[in-house]
Amino acid sequence: MAAATPHSPPPQQLSSPFLEYIRAPGGLDKVVLRGRRSCSVEIRLFGGQVTSWKNDHGEELLFVSSKAIKPPKPFRGGIPICFPQFGTQGNLEQHGFARNRFWAIDDNPPPLPVNPAIKAFVDLILKPSEDDLKMWPHSFEFRLRIALGAGGDLSLTSRIRNTNTDGRPFSYTFAYHTYFSVSDISEVRVEGLETMDYLDNMKGKERFTEQGDAIVFESEVDKVYLAAPSKVAIIDHDMRRTFVVTKEGLPDAVVWNPWDKKAKAMQDFGDSEYKHMLCVEPAAVEKPITLKPGEEWKGRLGLSAVPSSYCSGQLDPLKVLHG
Repeated sequence: MAAATPHSPPPQQLSSPFLEYIRAPGGLDKVVLRGRRSCSVEIRLFGGQVTSWKNDHGEELLFVSSKAIKPPKPFRGGIPICFPQFGTQGNLEQHGFARNRFWAIDDNPPPLPVNPAIKAFVDLILKPSEDDLKMWPHSFEFRLRIALGAGGDLSLTSRIRNTNTDGRPFSYTFAYHTYFSVSDISEVRVEGLETMDYLDNMKGKERFTEQGDAIVFESEVDKVYLAAPSKVAIIDHDMRRTFVVTKEGLPDAVVWNPWDKKAKAMQDFGDSEYKHMLCVEPAAVEKPITLKPGEEWKGRLGLSAVPSSYCSGQLDPLKVLHG
């Protein structure tokens, strides 16, 4: 069965009591995944983008700017998908075109391993348009499964296949550009990236080694951590909450906060909103991924939010980095 278009009747997959298809004007159709209590995830078909992730108390865990611009502009916040490039180069738009296109609901996806912990999920698909092929002359299928676990965990699994018929490989960079909602950026620390090498985008991508026992924030940060571990923790002292970020198939991790000067220069970002957000992004930036025709790549992002207290430089009692 062919993938549905964004404005066609929702497929059978969406008949579950844990899913809802919501039509909205201006290209804002979305799918809502529901879990226990008030746990939910919202996904906009424009960009295939998660724009809300709430825990079982109904608390929003992702940051979305109050000045976010509606389609056809990319949406500031949530989890934009950066493909086929992260950053700006060549004739492609910044962070690629996947976050600026309408995705379709995929009613006949290839099977993924059965996971009994998944409460609800939706499969999306993106294929290049004629205009996309003019900018980036490669045929592909990008399948994205967004899943909500029984305990409120969120996962995004991307599968990209080279469908070129002329024998050509293609290369791309990629990121899950995840915006976390935090109480106060000056009270947040990131653990798991200590001793890692990183490229500092504020210093001409010069390479350094992280020296601190954790990453803390006192000014603008824009770094690409190389060969980053599969698990990173974001500790929010004021909220007594720790985000645990896990990744597969993505070697790097981008850490970004624009701070005050850059925030004021961005049209779609509130002047003081930098205080309440932090991007930690599983990515493939330093070394592009290359696929030959018929080859498929898979990359996964897993997110959970757990209660935590902070004591003497260690998570207590949940040592989530080593659990």
